[in-house]
Amino acid sequence: MTEDSLLRRAAGLWEGLAAEPVVLPAPGAAAVVVSPRSGLCPPGWVGLLTLGGAVLATAPDARRAELLRTALRSCPEAARDTARLRAALPVGRILGPAALAYLAPDALVPQAPAPGTVRRLPPDHPALRELEAGVTEEERGEAALGYITSPAFAVLRGERVLAACGYRTWPYETAQFSVLTAPDARDRGLARTAAAAAAAHALAAGLLPQWRARVPASRRVAARLGFRELGTQLSAELP
Repeated sequence: MTEDSLLRRAAGLWEGLAAEPVVLPAPGAAAVVVSPRSGLCPPGWVGLLTLGGAVLATAPDARRAELLRTALRSCPEAARDTARLRAALPVGRILGPAALAYLAPDALVPQAPAPGTVRRLPPDHPALRELEAGVTEEERGEAALGYITSPAFAVLRGERVLAACGYRTWPYETAQFSVLTAPDARDRGLARTAAAAAAAHALAAGLLPQWRARVPASRRVAARLGFRELGTQLSAELP
């Protein structure tokens, strides 16, 4: 699959999540649509998505949509840069930006076997909750392992889960990935092993694997598996 076709498939997802008729514009341009039901952001917020150099944005009403249009005309970089966004608009809380990476069906990089046993666990398995309990609240939120709908692909030592990865099935045949490694088991390639198994499972089901992450270490794992970063997602409160 070429990068253009991967980009088109990713664009189809976010155009659909915008919940109003809109098409990702050409690189360098921005499309802003009024959509109170937008899936790009929490209800009542504005959503800013970049893909392939283009910007797709949603706002809950016409007034805030016009504020976004004006800001993006003068500073397109505000769609992915929180400092520029705050300079351009009186925003409150911000979520992101998170990098968006996608995996083509023929791009998964084989991984060397990791120490430990790789096992498929149900998403509600107690060992996964124990893994989550051992990390910070911020790490649990970033990983979102508790929201997966697929099996969890886990690297175990005995009965303890050292790393696990799964995905939540999103609309438009997309698999939103979640991965988490125990603090004392990091930097051993275990996340890559677990994520490679989850990626193979998603691809076999005909899904588009999506890796959304802010943390550099998580983004490196995705890159080593063959995911390509194509854009960013950012949400903000705008009075």
